Amino acid sequence: MSTFADILKEIGEFGLFQKRLVAAVSVPNIFIAFDVISQVFTALDFPNYCNTDWILQRSDANLTRERQKELTIPVRPDGSFQSCLMYTPVDSDLETIELYGLNSTTGCVNGSELEVPIGASSIISEFNLLCDRRTLTELSQSIYMTGLLIGAVVSGFMADRFGRRFVVLLAILLLFLFGVSAAFSPNVYVYIALNFMCGVSMAGIVTNISVIGGEWCESSKFAFCTIISQSFYAIGLMLLSGLAYLIRDWRVLQLALYSPLVLVLPVLYWILPESARWLITQGRKEEAVKEVCRAAKVNGRDVSPDLLDKMNVDVTPNRGGALDIFRISYLRKRTLIMGYVWFGISIMYYGLSLNVGNFGLNIYLTQFIFGLVEVPARLISLALIERFGRRRSEAALLMFGGAACLAVIVVPKDLPVVVTVISILGKFASAASISIVYVYTGELYPTTLRQSGIGLNSMCARLGGILSPLIRLLGLYHEAMPMLVYGLVPASAVGFCLLLPETLNVELQEHAQPRTDSGYIEVGQK
Repeated sequence: MSTFADILKEIGEFGLFQKRLVAAVSVPNIFIAFDVISQVFTALDFPNYCNTDWILQRSDANLTRERQKELTIPVRPDGSFQSCLMYTPVDSDLETIELYGLNSTTGCVNGSELEVPIGASSIISEFNLLCDRRTLTELSQSIYMTGLLIGAVVSGFMADRFGRRFVVLLAILLLFLFGVSAAFSPNVYVYIALNFMCGVSMAGIVTNISVIGGEWCESSKFAFCTIISQSFYAIGLMLLSGLAYLIRDWRVLQLALYSPLVLVLPVLYWILPESARWLITQGRKEEAVKEVCRAAKVNGRDVSPDLLDKMNVDVTPNRGGALDIFRISYLRKRTLIMGYVWFGISIMYYGLSLNVGNFGLNIYLTQFIFGLVEVPARLISLALIERFGRRRSEAALLMFGGAACLAVIVVPKDLPVVVTVISILGKFASAASISIVYVYTGELYPTTLRQSGIGLNSMCARLGGILSPLIRLLGLYHEAMPMLVYGLVPASAVGFCLLLPETLNVELQEHAQPRTDSGYIEVGQK
């Protein structure tokens, strides 16, 4: 019987077909970046202060806007004006107020005023998400992450049951529909609901798109295909910062980010094959042969009919699922450990990414640099795992990234360049960690359970994504608390990571292999 590895040697292990496929699956990663980080710009905050026009009624003299704020709005310790506090109105005339000042404070009793540049808007300015309603912004991001969590579980199950190609194409179609529809949201609640559905849709792309490319290559190229395609996520981040800089209206920006998917979908429909590895495990020999012959034709190779006849195809379809993972002891152990590793990476990555506006420099420039640094981070991660292995590389990057988050706490706020540089180093480590964890996780599971396994681990990452915006609210109690959490969680995941087996130079497994005596064989363990 011929294995899929034998077939790849015959049709080309990394020919034009595989290269074209890697290029095709790279493009959706650009839109993944748009979807995950876009709220940094669509929910852009503008300077806002309480409406204190009451003081204008105390005198016929005209007050400049700056002088009016000085008299009626308290300042923070750093000298900036408070956003949601004002001095309590009094009946005194202007001269008395200027002479004695005001003492007691209250909330914005007459509403708030925003200083919005001409032509700019965001969901905060349009839906009045100020002061007491500001938590809706963080809630929106957390609900979006909840969509990612739900989508990760559902898409992982669907991919192992119905195929990778079907799930990817369906997810891209839904992301286009919900992403464009969000631009026409009449209120914040409709926006949150549509954003949630974008998260559900996008999870189907994240957990499947890279695996399709990797499963069509020999095992030694799995990491290369996965990381190269994910590097386009960094390109998406840079494009996002440029588009957001040029397009300041959030509705127009939303359309600009999602509309191109209508062109991407037909191209992927034509190029994207189904995973032959998955078809073989499902007993669908005729379809597997068709896809193999298609690959051979693109690579300019001939495939032996005898080799195809002897293809080792499962007679009974192996339709595993999440429950099967928890029934198998070694897979259960890997899932629980890797789940916490994914959680730690997610806390660190989103903690840095969503705080991009709090580092003291221009938000567009900082976001561009954050995207730029991810390109070498993802490429260097490939060299690291080939030299030092998956386990040690992942553990080292988790420790480095966590240390960077903790270092931000001790740097004075009047040194924004230093804070940004340290944050960029943390972003470098978190981006490299993400690239490695997708490769590592995919190699730890057999083909029959690979997408379910990635879906379960991705669910843990989305839990981290849900909590990351809420952790920022801890800053209301102490400004150092959010970065403290963002640093300690990934650092604590290092020990768990070291408990996993190494998968460097280990052949991808098609099935979980039970022992005849007790337990299960540690497939891929060294």
